[in-house]
Amino acid sequence: MRHFGHLAPEERQRLFHREPQFFTADSPARVLAAALGATLYSPATRPRLADDIVKQAGRGVVSMVLCLEDSIDDAEVTGAEENLVRQFGDLAGLRGAELPLLFVRVRTPEQIPDLVRRLGPAVRLLSGFVLPKFTEERGVAFLEALTAAEAESGRRLFAMPVLESPDLLYLETRVASLQGISRTVDKYRERVLALRLGVTDFCSSYALRRAPDMTAYDVQIVASVIADVVNVLGRADGTGFTVTGPVWEYFRVQERMFKPQLRTSPFLEVRAGGLRETLIEHAMDGLLREISLDKANGLLGKTCIHPSHVLPVHALSVVSHEEFSDAQDILRPERGGGGVLRSAYTNKMNEVKPHRAWAERVLQRAEVFGVANEDIGFVELLAAGLPGD
Repeated sequence: MRHFGHLAPEERQRLFHREPQFFTADSPARVLAAALGATLYSPATRPRLADDIVKQAGRGVVSMVLCLEDSIDDAEVTGAEENLVRQFGDLAGLRGAELPLLFVRVRTPEQIPDLVRRLGPAVRLLSGFVLPKFTEERGVAFLEALTAAEAESGRRLFAMPVLESPDLLYLETRVASLQGISRTVDKYRERVLALRLGVTDFCSSYALRRAPDMTAYDVQIVASVIADVVNVLGRADGTGFTVTGPVWEYFRVQERMFKPQLRTSPFLEVRAGGLRETLIEHAMDGLLREISLDKANGLLGKTCIHPSHVLPVHALSVVSHEEFSDAQDILRPERGGGGVLRSAYTNKMNEVKPHRAWAERVLQRAEVFGVANEDIGFVELLAAGLPGD
């Protein structure tokens, strides 16, 4: 699989200076963590789940979570498990179908080995489990269950803990909670693919819900938690993990209080004014702004609960030609001693030692999302990926 692999070869050549690289479910963890992109959630109760997975893969989705937790009613769990096992069997019987990375969001540690056993040979399609309401106390049991299931099945399985507990939110318990989580995920580092943020649960603790023209970063109590999570768990010194962006909840806006957040000029330059209106109508201008703020705050990838959110996440994950140029200049072997140089775009200073970690992360993202051609921006990437275009 690869990002933008659903586009025609000639279209990729037009868009990319360097095309996204192929990867598989067996690729190194560092590659998969960077490649998650827009992770699309789906309730495990869907009767045509296997067909949905194949359909979304054909539209560019490379990671999905099949949910047995908050997205379904408590009374539906048994039926959802049975459906999940059945649908995996259907997927395993398909020939030549390209599938995304598949994860299951469970409720309890006990579900992990039970589901792995029930999946049988179809476990080869499973990449791991999403662990809800992760804390030091809860996390150890989940990760031990995953480790045991991996050993029994012979299948490499990853964990994606969700950081969403009130202890992480409340000021008086936040530091201790973060330190406990850090100890736990560090102990099981090889099993932890990425950390996910449960911003909806954070808001719930204070009876809050952000409006479609506001981002998670406009809700200050949420923004402070994101900053602290990245501070402790997202460091670039080799101790950190990939931290993914929070979910965007909106599909369509009936009434707006504030002006749209998308400038007109980038769309007019490529004659895509209609695309701008569509994005605004479906609250995508807020989503695009939040994705940009995710990147600025050290997050990579995003939880998505609607297929229309996938393309904006991927379009804004592509490395721009300017970013790539700067990163390459900073990482040239002859720059190993440090120093300052003017950007090839002559619009900024590149300081070799302070910007090195940034440059390394840019090249990692370039590997899986590609590098846009010099004259290609996010509008062209969005327009090219829309169905029917």
